[in-house]
Amino acid sequence: MNSLDWAVLIGYFGVMVAIGVWSHKRVDNVSDFFTAGGKMPWWLSGISHHMSGYSAVMFTGYAGIAYTYGVTSFITWSFPIALGIAIGSKLFAPRVNRLRSRLHVASPLEYLKNRYNLPTQQALAWSGLLLKIVDVGAKWAAIATLLSVFTGVSLNQGIVITGAITAVYCTIGGLWADALTELGQFVIQLLAGVSMFVAVVMKLSDKDIGFLGAWDEPALHGHGRPLVGPYGTVFLLAFLFIKLFEYNGGMLNQAQRYMATGSAYEAERSARLSAVLWLVWPVILFFPMWMSPLLVHAQKPDGSDSYALMTEQLLPHGLLGLVIVGFFSHTMAMCSSDANAIAAVFTRDLAPVLSARARAWGERSGLVAARVTTVVFLGLSMAVATQVNSPAFKDIITVVIKWVAGLMGPIAIPMMLGLLRAFRRSGPTAALTSWAAGLLAFWLVNYPVSWHVDGGVPLQYQVSIPLAVSLVLYILIGRLKPEDTPARLAVIEKVNTDGDAVAAVPAPAVAGDDVLGSPNRPL
Repeated sequence: MNSLDWAVLIGYFGVMVAIGVWSHKRVDNVSDFFTAGGKMPWWLSGISHHMSGYSAVMFTGYAGIAYTYGVTSFITWSFPIALGIAIGSKLFAPRVNRLRSRLHVASPLEYLKNRYNLPTQQALAWSGLLLKIVDVGAKWAAIATLLSVFTGVSLNQGIVITGAITAVYCTIGGLWADALTELGQFVIQLLAGVSMFVAVVMKLSDKDIGFLGAWDEPALHGHGRPLVGPYGTVFLLAFLFIKLFEYNGGMLNQAQRYMATGSAYEAERSARLSAVLWLVWPVILFFPMWMSPLLVHAQKPDGSDSYALMTEQLLPHGLLGLVIVGFFSHTMAMCSSDANAIAAVFTRDLAPVLSARARAWGERSGLVAARVTTVVFLGLSMAVATQVNSPAFKDIITVVIKWVAGLMGPIAIPMMLGLLRAFRRSGPTAALTSWAAGLLAFWLVNYPVSWHVDGGVPLQYQVSIPLAVSLVLYILIGRLKPEDTPARLAVIEKVNTDGDAVAAVPAPAVAGDDVLGSPNRPL
């Protein structure tokens, strides 16, 4: 990088902070901070939903998969996400929106206490929070890895720089700041992605290879096959189910985008827009990665540095800075949205159970707590980021695919399926058992079982078995031990209808303990 690239990068950081400061004026209470008060336009929600699903892992971990295996990086990653969101636009998006509009909650997990019970809500909230700390830590490590390639700063310095700037704008501006910065980041990544695409096409022409003729080159032998290596049919089907739950609210931050729109119909439209973007745009981003074996020789065994090396070689200064800003835009979009979601979970779901004082928070004190929690979460995830390349995690892509995908299912299944009438019989017994058994299955498959299998358990089973165990138990126990009480049925009906002719959710026995809007839990 030279002074021009640094100017682009510093200018980007300045604009992000300015947006956060401007958004601060739109945040008057906890509802504004976590769900934009239900006033976000559907198109902004859709773009924000799309952007909050990216990170620099695409340009490191998935770039390595593209470098090694080719188009399977698209077939087994962004395509399942696009399909999952398209299905969820009808199945989940309207119902998640009604959590705010009909149940008047500010956290995606607030409804779980009345849908199941307090222990279930707490189990899912704490496990989701811990998983998100690890997940976001991997994202910080990914962007810091790229920053070190271009600037020479250390991994820890890169983590601190990106984390601190993200903390400023998302802490003061809440979800409005997240969404508006993600809109700017979308424009930046559009320019950066197209620049890189054009640069690679021109380089292939210079080598007399051509746009289509590249696939006949020996270096790309087998790279046109959709399913190769550890990414086979079982992995694809498992990832489709995982992304169906994850990107429609199971990992919390996407749920907030649906909740932020004005109505269930607008939430559905925002999901459809996000699905289209996930189907089309990653092809432009992935094409240079698929061509990378023809242009660079990766230094790392997993090929995770191939995109960064190619960017350095092909782009002039200025455009190089723009592409680096694109890396930042993806990561900061996802991490800031995750921080906002986890702050909502902690202040709305966990703190009131831990402290009587938290149950009496007013508008001002609740907003202060939300901002403090956001900073603490970012700090913890940055601390984890420094350990991502340790033996415990192995590498970034291991964390993202094995840990996050493998553990997400047991957490998301009770939350997401609990919204649907078809699973009304599944109560707290089914939810807690499926959650615990899924986590146990993850541990068994990845450790004791893997230790006794030559070469370890294949990746496709590491991510699919925990999900399958949780899904089967959730459905089976619901059939064998139905717990569809009138109070739980009332919650389900509220999130499945827009009308008012639905029985009210019974008040809890203990005053100040109702997560759906008691006087002691102001929205």
